Amino acid sequence: MLATPFLAGLGLRFERFEPDDVVLRLAFRPELTNDGQRYHGGVVAAVMDTAGAAAAWSNHDPARGTRAATVAMTVQYVGSAPGQDLVCAARTIRRARELIFTEIHATDPGGNPVAHGVQTYRIA
Repeated sequence: MLATPFLAGLGLRFERFEPDDVVLRLAFRPELTNDGQRYHGGVVAAVMDTAGAAAAWSNHDPARGTRAATVAMTVQYVGSAPGQDLVCAARTIRRARELIFTEIHATDPGGNPVAHGVQTYRIA
């Protein structure tokens, strides 16, 4: 997953990859910000989307399908992480036949909130 061109360019790394429980870290880089200090909202959303997708895949049986996409995601921005890494923790809330529902929290390394999101992911 992290080897795809866009995600490889971000430089994400897994801190935890357990069934239905994933943590990703994005190392701070000024080119990912609006002002040299605060992440662009699209960067935060992309990392959250990736964390949610990883949580969906983390406990998925590939025999049940491998075609996947985010169906919907909402993000509420509640803070920033000026000059700091971004940490996104995602967990699976529910699995249905093809849809997986995840919850994602983005924070700075100290646990201060940056954004909260919910995602519906489909694997068929």
